[in-house]
Amino acid sequence: MTDSFPRQYARTQRLTLGEPRNLTVTADGGRVVFARSRGGDDPVNCPWAGDGATGEETLLVDPTALMAEVAVDDADLPPEERARRERMREGAGGITGYALDRDATHATFSLAGQLFVADLTDHADHGTTSTRHLDVPGPVFDPHLSPDGTRVAYVRGSELWVADVDGAARRLAGPTTDDPDTVGWGSADFVAAEEMGRYRGFWWSPDGTTIATCRVDDGPVQVWHISNPADPGAAPNAVRYPAAGTPNPAVTLHLHPIDGGDAIAVEWPHDRFEYLAKVHWNDHGLAITVLSRDQHDVEVRTVDTDTGTTAPVFTDHDDAWVELVPGTGSLIAADTPVMCADRDGARRLMIGDEAVSPATVQVRAVVHANADTVVVTGNPLDDASVQHVYRWSRADGFGALTDGLGVHAAAVGGDTFVIRSATVDEPGARWRLPGGATLASHAERPLVRPNVRVRAHTPTTPTTAVLLPHDHDGSPLPVLLDPYGGPHAQRVVRSHNAFCASQWFADQGFAVVVADGRGTPGRGSAHERAVFHDLAHRVLDDQVSALHAAAEQHPELDLSRVAIRGWSFGGYLSALAVLERPDVFHAAVAGAPVTEWRLYDTCYTERYLGDPNERPDVYDANSLLPLAPKLTRPLLLIHGLADDNVVAAHTLQLSQALLAAGRPHEVLPLVGVTHMTPQEIVAENLLLHQLDFLRRSLGSTSAN
Repeated sequence: MTDSFPRQYARTQRLTLGEPRNLTVTADGGRVVFARSRGGDDPVNCPWAGDGATGEETLLVDPTALMAEVAVDDADLPPEERARRERMREGAGGITGYALDRDATHATFSLAGQLFVADLTDHADHGTTSTRHLDVPGPVFDPHLSPDGTRVAYVRGSELWVADVDGAARRLAGPTTDDPDTVGWGSADFVAAEEMGRYRGFWWSPDGTTIATCRVDDGPVQVWHISNPADPGAAPNAVRYPAAGTPNPAVTLHLHPIDGGDAIAVEWPHDRFEYLAKVHWNDHGLAITVLSRDQHDVEVRTVDTDTGTTAPVFTDHDDAWVELVPGTGSLIAADTPVMCADRDGARRLMIGDEAVSPATVQVRAVVHANADTVVVTGNPLDDASVQHVYRWSRADGFGALTDGLGVHAAAVGGDTFVIRSATVDEPGARWRLPGGATLASHAERPLVRPNVRVRAHTPTTPTTAVLLPHDHDGSPLPVLLDPYGGPHAQRVVRSHNAFCASQWFADQGFAVVVADGRGTPGRGSAHERAVFHDLAHRVLDDQVSALHAAAEQHPELDLSRVAIRGWSFGGYLSALAVLERPDVFHAAVAGAPVTEWRLYDTCYTERYLGDPNERPDVYDANSLLPLAPKLTRPLLLIHGLADDNVVAAHTLQLSQALLAAGRPHEVLPLVGVTHMTPQEIVAENLLLHQLDFLRRSLGSTSAN
């Protein structure tokens, strides 16, 4: 069968398979440890080591062989691991995560609930490392080595266990006989993983004598049920889902000595700071980042590990919300954390209370931090379509390590920088070692080539990309807007692969417009906070502005035939577009849309819209349900029935409201599909189904 782009895009998990990922650079820069599958359509990730100078690679572990040895496969994943992969949007299998000791001489990982430790310095004759299967009570989830590599801590259900590398294991923390069955130890709660980027629930002390462990009680959280209508004999899956305005889980932190002594509770003002956002423990001390429920206030607090008492060393307040930036919150001195905060209109790097990056750069993440040097990613405020790597040092101040029109990232060990670069001109991305060598990528070359023009933002229009069919003759083209459009995500970035799906639609006979309007990251404080209490109107207005500006530049855009498609927030935006602006939009595809914000989670929703119990008017103004009687255009709703993030009730309630209002529409339910649609057949046919709907709704189009 001849390959097609939709098939390739699905088979390669959106062209991500075969590319190096999860890089760790050793402190001396001599090695780079990373994960990568062995082919562009191979979903089984393996850990590799690359020579820091030459890039010469060694396969460290063959997960397929290991699973055969212990007679397990990925179907045996513990439920906690399935949930972690969903939260991280991880569609691959094999070894999707690993943890190293301090010297990167040993690695630990789990496969199908089994525990393994690999000696990275001992290479067997066949090239892989000496890997031991530790026969411990399981199933094993999220293992981490002690800094000296002599022990492994892991989660087993609701308990935290510790095993010596010889396999002798014991329970360190877990529910007592007086605890309800809603209590668990060592795992991140749903909100922490989905919205705060904290996927872990325990942390080793630098000396390996103590573990800081989260205790999570989901008892206060309401119970929802996710069923499989295709299997009426199966019982619904009960999940604890903290919807906006309802209780969150009770999360506390405790210090457990490895020798079995009494645990110490870490204290902070829980009544003011409900969220435990980050935990960092390094040689400078243990620090926690706590966030208020309304997200107007954040504190970094140092922990006295003898008593559990805490003291604030950084505080910030914002009348809209404070942003949690990845990589922040660790200490580089006993009382000095690395943070980011919005100052002078931009998100800036903070060393203690001092802003050390200029207000012309929007810092996006902290990659590496020590007492003398901090490495971050960010972008110039005047161009959010690029991302660069910057370094701050006490000696030299703040400066860029990358340049040009591209998207750059970094992995750092000691003084060694490994830079990842992607551009529009070349498919995929390249990890460049200091000596000039690159780590091999086995990612497939896309079957489409973006014919894209990126236009930087102006005071009246957002950053916009326009994609046309190759060799188009200038005749009128129906238009497809292809946004995400909401907080924390961009679509217009200077990366070849970012535009492949949009170009496929263009090659079917559309002019595709992609725009990042107000609320999307990179453009500074005011741009992001323009959606405070309003996730609908300014966001939609910017899509209309981008469309009209694109039509002025490209007269072949036929504004009498305009459609819009999107997923998640993009699905919300797409449905909103045909409901509120049928004069502009003539059809919409809304995938996994949030239709009623009262059904979405506490942390995300309340950050932008506040508490629905206090501001019901705000929620009413941002809901799609009251708009149902206004539908006059074709609307296709798509939703995975197993989605535990944006639950299928969003689409079903909107469909019910549309039917009650007598408004025709289409619904495509996806049986067994979650929010990230990883299934190959589903992903391929979703693109084809959307194309068919758009052609039916706008009139026929033909490939050029």
